[in-house]
Formats: sequence, structure tokens, C-alpha cells
Amino acid sequence: MSFLSRIMVVKSKAHFSAGGNNHPGDLGTPFEGTRKRSSNQAKSRVAIVIASFTAVYCIIGGRLVQYGLAQPETVSSIGRADNLMASRLDILDRNGEILATDIRTVSLYAEPHKIVDADEAVEQLSTVLPSLNVADIYNKLKSPSRFQWLRRQLTPKQQSEILALGIPGIGFRPEKRRFYPGGATASHIVGHVNVDNRGIAGMERWIDNQGLADLAAIGMTSDAKLEPVKLSIDLRVQNILRDVVVDAMTKFRSLAAGGVVMDVRTGEILAMVSYPDYDPNKPADGAKEGWMNCMSNGTF
Repeated sequence: MSFLSRIMVVKSKAHFSAGGNNHPGDLGTPFEGTRKRSSNQAKSRVAIVIASFTAVYCIIGGRLVQYGLAQPETVSSIGRADNLMASRLDILDRNGEILATDIRTVSLYAEPHKIVDADEAVEQLSTVLPSLNVADIYNKLKSPSRFQWLRRQLTPKQQSEILALGIPGIGFRPEKRRFYPGGATASHIVGHVNVDNRGIAGMERWIDNQGLADLAAIGMTSDAKLEPVKLSIDLRVQNILRDVVVDAMTKFRSLAAGGVVMDVRTGEILAMVSYPDYDPNKPADGAKEGWMNCMSNGTF
């Protein structure tokens, strides 16, 4: 046997001798290690998923607590559009002459978060509405709220001029405005409404007390035309009586005067006047003395 052949034989014996020292059970060790690694990976993934869900719920819970502790945002009063356009009943005299009716108008509002320059916006609005309270309007435009009324019940001319200014964040909402064609003629009988078209005095308040105000509060009113209310007064007699009462007050220099015309056969009131009176289209102008109806509230 050659020298190289002997070397190959010795190497072969050494190899088999080393392999023979291995235990049969050692053949499964690599498979057992793979199963452990797979199990550990699965546990890690489950732990990650649980941690993710826990973090999400903690964030949601934290935001809910934050919203619960936060101060409520200040927002100016704004009614639903259908409530703003809800109709009131027309008030007529015994001959069908209109004493009170609704007319369509618009009101000016602002969205402060869209106002670019409050100073410039106030300055521009003052050119159309010179009676605006500059300081009050500026505070509204700089407020954190998202809606603020600026002026209720504008005229079509005012609306057109404000639109021409092109101020961002300024808009209009349609409304109904109460109009009294006779002015102060029958003011104490008809009464008046507030800026939200709710009855404050006279027949206007009586109408609301009959259920109209409750229906409006729950959103059951609409802009559909309603059946008018016809009164017993005669607008012609009312006009004549008011002229007589005003002349008598001027002649005798009295503090107040009044008169009533009644149909003695039926007890119907054809006319009732108390002076000083006021224009229900501008009720604030008569707030000092004109609101007092001395014929129904006075003592004689």
C-alpha cells in the first residue's frame, strides 16, 4: 500500500471515530431550537399587538378626559335656519287691513376663525354701518368662537354694500322680520316682537302664549303662511282717535292721555289709544315712557 493510501485510510478512521462519539438523540437538537425560536417570535408579536391596542385606548381615554375638563367654547346664539325663517300669523283689523306681517330680511354674521385682519374688517364694516360699536365688533371678530352675530335684520341696500366689500369670514343668514305698516297707530294693541321674532307685548305676546312659542321652541314651525288673526278694532277709527288724543294732550299739557271707542251693543273695542306711544318697528326708541298703556295698566 502506498504512502498516500495509508494517509487516506487513517483520515477515514479518524472521521468515523469522531462521528461515533455522537449520541443518537443529538440529531433532533436543531429541530428543537427552531420550535423555540418560532414560539418566542409568536409571543413577541402578541405582546406588540397588546401594547399597541393598550396605547391606542390610553390615547383615546386621555383625549376624552381632556375634552371633559376643557372649558366650553363660547359661541354666539344662532338658531336653526328653519326657525329663523318661521312665519308668524298676520294681524288684521276688522276690515282686513294689515296691522302686522312678516317680511324677508337677512342678518350679518362673522366666522372669527376665517377673519384675516379684524382691524381692517371693522373699519370696512363701519363705512356701511356707522352705528356699529367698534370695540364690541372687534372683540367678536377676535373671539375664539366660530360664529358671532354682528347685526340683525339688514336692509337690501346694506347687504349689497357689505357684499361689495368682499370681507372673508363675513356672511348673511336669511330671517323673517316683523313689519307694522301703521307704525305707532295701534302699537299698544298690536304689541311688538324681539330680534328673534318672539312676541314681547300686546297681541304678539298673546299669539305666542297660545302655543306658537312652544311650537317654535321644538322646531315645529315653518315658513308656510298661517291663518291670520283678525281683531275687532277698525284702523280708520283708531287713526282718528289717536289724532284726537294727541291734540288733547298737547292742548292741556298733560303727562299722558288715552281713549277707547267701544261698540256698546257687542262690547267690541273699535279703537284704543294710549299716548305717549311708540313705533313697534323700533320699540327701543319708546322704552322709557311709550311702552306704558295707561288705558289697560293705569289706575283711574
